[in-house]
Amino acid sequence: GGFHILWNWPQTMQSASDSFWKGSTPSTSPQAQTERLKVRLAGYPRKHNEGRVELFYKGEWGTICDDDFSLSNANVLCRQLGFVSATGWTHSAKYGKGQGKIWLDNVLCNGGEKSIELCKSRGWGNSDCTHDEDAGVVCKDERIPGFVDSNVIDATVDENRVEEVRLRPIVAMAKKRLPVTEGVVEVKHKDGWAQICDVGWTIKNTRVVCGMLGFPHERKVNKNFYKLSLERQKNHFHIHSVACTGTEVHLAACPMEFSKPNATSSCEGGMAAVVSCMPGPLFMQNSGLKKKLKTSSNVRLKGGARLGEGRVEVLKDSEWGTVCDDRWNLQSASVVCRELGFGSAKEALTGGRMGQGMGPIYMNEVKCVGLEKSIWNCPFKNTTSEDCQHMEDAAVRCNIPYMGLENTVRETWYWDSSNVTEMVMSGVKCTGNEMSLSQCQHHKTVNCQKAAAKFSAGVICSETASDLVLNASLVQETVYIEDRPLHMLYCAAEEDCLSKSAAKANWPYGHRRLLRFSSQIHNIGRADFKPKAGRHSWVWHACHGHYHSMNIFTHYDLLNANGTKVAEGHKASFCLEDTDCQESVSKRYECANFGDQGITVGCWDLYRHDIDCQWIDITDVKPGNYIMQVVINPNFEVAESDFTNNAMKCNCKYDGHRIWLHNCHVGDALSEEAEKRFEKYPGQLNNQIS
Repeated sequence: GGFHILWNWPQTMQSASDSFWKGSTPSTSPQAQTERLKVRLAGYPRKHNEGRVELFYKGEWGTICDDDFSLSNANVLCRQLGFVSATGWTHSAKYGKGQGKIWLDNVLCNGGEKSIELCKSRGWGNSDCTHDEDAGVVCKDERIPGFVDSNVIDATVDENRVEEVRLRPIVAMAKKRLPVTEGVVEVKHKDGWAQICDVGWTIKNTRVVCGMLGFPHERKVNKNFYKLSLERQKNHFHIHSVACTGTEVHLAACPMEFSKPNATSSCEGGMAAVVSCMPGPLFMQNSGLKKKLKTSSNVRLKGGARLGEGRVEVLKDSEWGTVCDDRWNLQSASVVCRELGFGSAKEALTGGRMGQGMGPIYMNEVKCVGLEKSIWNCPFKNTTSEDCQHMEDAAVRCNIPYMGLENTVRETWYWDSSNVTEMVMSGVKCTGNEMSLSQCQHHKTVNCQKAAAKFSAGVICSETASDLVLNASLVQETVYIEDRPLHMLYCAAEEDCLSKSAAKANWPYGHRRLLRFSSQIHNIGRADFKPKAGRHSWVWHACHGHYHSMNIFTHYDLLNANGTKVAEGHKASFCLEDTDCQESVSKRYECANFGDQGITVGCWDLYRHDIDCQWIDITDVKPGNYIMQVVINPNFEVAESDFTNNAMKCNCKYDGHRIWLHNCHVGDALSEEAEKRFEKYPGQLNNQIS
């Protein structure tokens, strides 16, 4: 319920040898052994991987003094924040002076400690420094694999004031339905819930409350209707005189007054504050309204693990692009969230935390006030490639309404021999965007031949996944036709890389006509792409001299206007490895010597146009206009955060001698209209020859 969103170091058990700590006693308190120490970066201006170090101890945030500070200290702190290591540290309050306590001074780490509190120091709160000496760190912009807590730009709100807020429905009808959109505003107080006095309450306050609860808009409420029922109830007014501006992302950030601890909390001339919120289309019960209130069609979220989170993408000139994270904050993030039918932003994430986009970067230094209808209405700078790279793609986590969906399913051991034998669903087909399984396509009546418990479906959940995407412009740049003699194709025939008619050819005389191109497959997700099959079941390909870990990794096809295959294409099996990576990312996978196979986050696997099977056999294809299509991971064998970008299509013009590709693009790169135009006139959109 708290509003600070922080880094927490994953809980590690103290081993016995740890407790016999050698050297001087570390400044650990009993609480350190049970609670994870919270660490955050703060200050301005800064990137997401640098800042003033702040520690949360005994209920308050404080800083570290720069006396005796070292790179070893910075390494411990950066790892605690989820980065692999530190590249530097700063002194003399480079990121601005902190406030409150200076928690640690003369800190001396060896560099291997699990947490800064295990390093030698003068002890908690014992320092002779001022905030002019606040230390900062610069971390290497590479995350520890599997480190879940995200890097976050923090909202400065006082945690001790308002933590949890809820709407308590009064009307009988409202009590039965979720989400709750109207009711009395209540705040968590001691062990119960308290009300807010509505004297001076404005619609701006309502906007903030609705945003926190996952609703984009506020509605006027009929106070008289509530007056009678509320007068009969005993109220405890803990807060009064709330004065939000409407741009806050949490009620705790608004000015307000608290009742004195022992005073009788009255609300002269007022009653308990009641609000009414308007849910976004996804969460509406009334389908008529749903259609009328379509959410924005020129902003979207990609690559998130849950509803209401993801990398921010905006549409311009029919092509989707990303937003750079310079000055990205909760106000701008909230405009995006509300525009998409969610509430205000819970987190504004930087540094490509929800995976990196491909294609253009359209905006930088977005500065929304927080009341704008769309991110396009906010001041921003157009980007140049010098300003920004996809490593800086901005993302959001939005507040979404509580729907209680988690109570309709239960993450049980599925070889359990319990008495749960009844199958309730079969034939389930989801697109992946549904809020619950019941919204997915499935059989009207359950049709399951094998009804024993061991045939029931199970899942393994993960916070992060890979996301593969093909470099479309490289396909367009490298395409050509080769007439290859059959005597050079024995290996390829064995690998099933030619169309069926090749079997009838007069081997080794004659040739096959091949459409060749390079495939460069990037992993832009948040986890490495690894083959589903264990290495014991990989297949040795003597022709190519290495193991293939995935039987069907891509489909290569040539389609005509109505989507029928004109060239058989083929299903390529691959050996997966890191050919190259972005700077600051190191290669992990290679095919040679029965090595580990996969594609690391931030790396790509390149299949050059001149290697075996990197083609479509078009020997039997007549001249005409076609669509060339490449689909990666077509059977969804390996988890990805986004499957909409797995297909790449090009317009293709073949005159019997030469071939031209144009408008090569990944499946989700264009607007709906542009995609329709593309499908309608294959090969005829323009006559430019690229």
